[in-house]
Amino acid sequence: MTGTVLITGGQRGIGLGIAKVLSQADFRLALASRSAPDHPDVAAALESLGPEARYYANDIADIGQRGALLDRIEAEQGPITTLVSNAGVGSRVRGDLLDITPENFDFVMGVNLRGAFFLARDVARRMLAREDVDTYRSIVFVTSISAKMVSINRADYCVSKAAASAAASHFAARLAPAGIGVFEIQPGIIETPMTDGVHADYTPRIEGGLVPASRWGQPSDIAEAILPMVEGRMAFATGAAVPIDGGLSIPRL
Repeated sequence: MTGTVLITGGQRGIGLGIAKVLSQADFRLALASRSAPDHPDVAAALESLGPEARYYANDIADIGQRGALLDRIEAEQGPITTLVSNAGVGSRVRGDLLDITPENFDFVMGVNLRGAFFLARDVARRMLAREDVDTYRSIVFVTSISAKMVSINRADYCVSKAAASAAASHFAARLAPAGIGVFEIQPGIIETPMTDGVHADYTPRIEGGLVPASRWGQPSDIAEAILPMVEGRMAFATGAAVPIDGGLSIPRL
């Protein structure tokens, strides 16, 4: 086995796409999300990934659960060599940013920033505590192209992803001396259950030129970009933020 990868939000969408590619690359997989273990998405994910994948119910927003989660994974699958911080939530309500409530703002921040930050912190601490490791170690933050593009109808989401992007850069600088790579993936408009509600709205816009590649992104597009990062083939590029968006973020006139 290549190592043990913890993928938050790994039971569906982008996370599951990443899990499938890493499974084929001989990684042990630990999937974590707030879904119940008997949820149909979880059962389908484990069936598709095979015996080297395990699932752990965990709410990333509850930072008090971190220690127990990491202890259990290490006991069952060995030290975590890669964290793919993928779990995220969208805006509860899309609309005028002047109408965002503190409760909805805090909900998005609690998952996309606070939860992601402190889980990465605790994984990093455990990585640094081990000196006899000969496997490449990495942390990948899956943020969003919204980290650098404005959508005023979901400002809380964009702000959370911009802050997570800054967190990724800070972790990269802190962990580089230890040879731990930290990367950021910025997905564009990806076809997942999370975007089902806007599919009809975005499809004609994508086909009309919003995305130069003229198609929806797929979870496999994200997964194929992450693979060389976690295998150590991009080690000297630590700190890199890579947009996977079909050209959406290219400034155009």
